[in-house]
Amino acid sequence: MRRAGLRNGRVHLQSLHTTLGLAVNENEPLLLRDFEGLLDRIAPAGAAYEHDDFARRFDVPMDEPANGHAHCRQLLLSAFATLMVEDGELVLGRWQSLFAVELDGPRQRQLALQLDGEFARGIEKESLQALVELELARQLMVDPEPVASPMRRLVEAGGKRLRPRLVQLTAGIGPHNDALRAAELAAAVELLHNATLIHDDYVDESTHRRGRPTVAAAEGPERAIAVGDYYFAKATRLIAQIGNPGVTSALAEALEAVCASQIDDVAMRGSYPGDRDSYMQVIRGKTASLFAAACESGALLSGATPQVVEALRRFGELLGTAFQMADDMVDFSPSSGKPVGLDIRQRVLSLPLIYAAEDRVVGPEVRRLLAGSLGDAEVGRVAELVISSEALPRVRQEAQGLVDAAVRELEAVELDGLQPVLVGLARSAVDRNS
Repeated sequence: MRRAGLRNGRVHLQSLHTTLGLAVNENEPLLLRDFEGLLDRIAPAGAAYEHDDFARRFDVPMDEPANGHAHCRQLLLSAFATLMVEDGELVLGRWQSLFAVELDGPRQRQLALQLDGEFARGIEKESLQALVELELARQLMVDPEPVASPMRRLVEAGGKRLRPRLVQLTAGIGPHNDALRAAELAAAVELLHNATLIHDDYVDESTHRRGRPTVAAAEGPERAIAVGDYYFAKATRLIAQIGNPGVTSALAEALEAVCASQIDDVAMRGSYPGDRDSYMQVIRGKTASLFAAACESGALLSGATPQVVEALRRFGELLGTAFQMADDMVDFSPSSGKPVGLDIRQRVLSLPLIYAAEDRVVGPEVRRLLAGSLGDAEVGRVAELVISSEALPRVRQEAQGLVDAAVRELEAVELDGLQPVLVGLARSAVDRNS
């Protein structure tokens, strides 16, 4: 509980299965055998149960087991457990342990978990991240498996979690510092972001994301569209349930900007590689808008002053723009873990490509190659030309300038000691190779 930041309060657990019970008792091997014998005597596996008479039931799945005994045994246990937390530790007696009692397995099982109470102010980074991961897992547990499974694979593959991190940090600035609500909002923002990635991968015909097959590549475009749509809707509902109209409005506007900019992005590929103004228009909508909304919504949730909220919104917008520029440069880094030139092959708008195409030395050849078909040789040659030109240093300098501008936004307001953390996050988000 300390890792999750819960100082004093309660942990609520719920079994999501009718043949998995929860119990608090002593963890002693012989006593556990006594429990097993008791359950077997009360509801023996070999007895006759009407539940197992499939001929009298409707809509019985093909793989339905004869498990009437397991359901009856579960009545002796509980589907719920609530444990107290004091000073970051579970309150259990000397001989007490918490059991999840499998009555019809072994098989994969899921528990829903919720924390409430007093969370430590100034929770460490690892604790904040743990809260978001718990909330993401909790939300994915209750979703239909056809949509939850592909989203779970994407979420569990990792990612930088910058947007939820920004939500949590800015949610600690104002007087209403509630780590649990901040984690709920942060997880919703991360689900929203991942939904955009699923659709983006489909549009770009990408085969891999975070080292794993994309949803579109693994399960087809129809499933990718459905999964993305589902989590757009779910994230929007979770955000609305926070109960803060300003938060809902900020993130809804960001989602509008993301969708509109995706249309612009696709339309501009006909004039590939495009120009800087068109590029900036797209990335402000596709990337910077959600960064800005993450900062703004966290600050609004915390009850920060309008001046602080606006400064953080501008900080997020500048950071998001710089982040996308840095992401463009990663495409030309051999140490990124991704094939060099992936953006070139997929004709994704990229500032290094735009600047290389404008270069007096390599520009003519870059434009000629990009105007034709892009096989391995052409992609490799374009990447070589970009790396040999001044395009990458130019983009890096521009991104760092945007971060400097973002930092100046923070200097104009009082952030209760949070400024160094945000500054460090901003600089590390741009100074990277993956």
